Amino acid sequence: MTTNEFSWQRAVIKVGSALIAPQGDGCKTEYLLALARFIIQSRANGKEVVLVSSGSVAAGRNAIGFNGHTSIAEKQAMAAVGQTRMMANWARLFDFPCAQILLTHDDIGHRQRFLNIKNTLRELLKNDVLPIINENDSVVTDELKFGDNDNLASLVAMVADAETLIICTDVDGLYDADPKNNPQAKLIKKVERIEPAIMQLAGSTRSLVGTGGMQSKLQAANKACQQGIQTLIVNGRNSEVFSQLNQGQNPGTLFMPAQSFRKAKKHWLKNSLKAKGKISVDKGAYQAITDRGASLLPAGIHNVEGRFDAGDAVEIRFDDKSFAIGLALYSATELRKIRGEKSSAIETILGYHSQDVAIHRDDLVVL
Repeated sequence: MTTNEFSWQRAVIKVGSALIAPQGDGCKTEYLLALARFIIQSRANGKEVVLVSSGSVAAGRNAIGFNGHTSIAEKQAMAAVGQTRMMANWARLFDFPCAQILLTHDDIGHRQRFLNIKNTLRELLKNDVLPIINENDSVVTDELKFGDNDNLASLVAMVADAETLIICTDVDGLYDADPKNNPQAKLIKKVERIEPAIMQLAGSTRSLVGTGGMQSKLQAANKACQQGIQTLIVNGRNSEVFSQLNQGQNPGTLFMPAQSFRKAKKHWLKNSLKAKGKISVDKGAYQAITDRGASLLPAGIHNVEGRFDAGDAVEIRFDDKSFAIGLALYSATELRKIRGEKSSAIETILGYHSQDVAIHRDDLVVL
């Protein structure tokens, strides 16, 4: 891929407060129309999009009286008002359903909630609904805050199994010097590795409205790249940027991952998670997984070993040999009850039905 090429299939797009509420006192659409057209065109081309949207505090600022410095309670009240305004602002730009998901850092760190978020995003995308995610500013406390929605976006990209993160801000990308002070500053089109020297280029620049400057965007890009997710920082105020993206061009600064998304996911499943149990499958399930990259269905399971919960990693075995590892969507106790059964029988047997599959293909790698 050259510095001017850019391709993707599933992306998390992060939109900053400076684009949603440019004056800091309510939602506007002036900078969102070109982005909305880009999302509509991308979906029409078979691509998948998850939005991470800042701006709830800025969107609700003019509804809450305050004098000078705002307290945490005042900001949370602004966010409570602004979240509905922000969602209404997004919804009127699209003729397809949008869904709001509010998250805290605790949600990502909690295994069961992490799995629930992952499953919800998967279902929304499967049903062509646009997920719009924001930090839950109306209830979050300091120790639970992501700190900024750039950081949130990188975590969401991991949860959503997106291979791409696009951060839309009010600057063109990363420069080799501060363009406000140095007219000779040049835009860096491609960064192979985010080293300390690259981080130093960020300085401490912040917009008047947002909470995160270029420093937080580089931190988010670094986290994403470590997980095999390519990251692009672009100027969302420039409508031409989205025309270039539609043409497969890089209009900003592209940060390259150290390894492919698939390799990073495989490494994480193999080396970062300890298998809590074993699932033995029949020949049909083995062939479906290895030959077609299919999910593991309860019908293909004939034995379950160990004690594990939903969200834990498990080995998948055939003919007494481990051939894959994945994240279980049901506990060991539940899988023992539904093994060998059709997915349509899950609710009858368990009394509830969370997923049709025991392990989804997105959370499964063949060793």
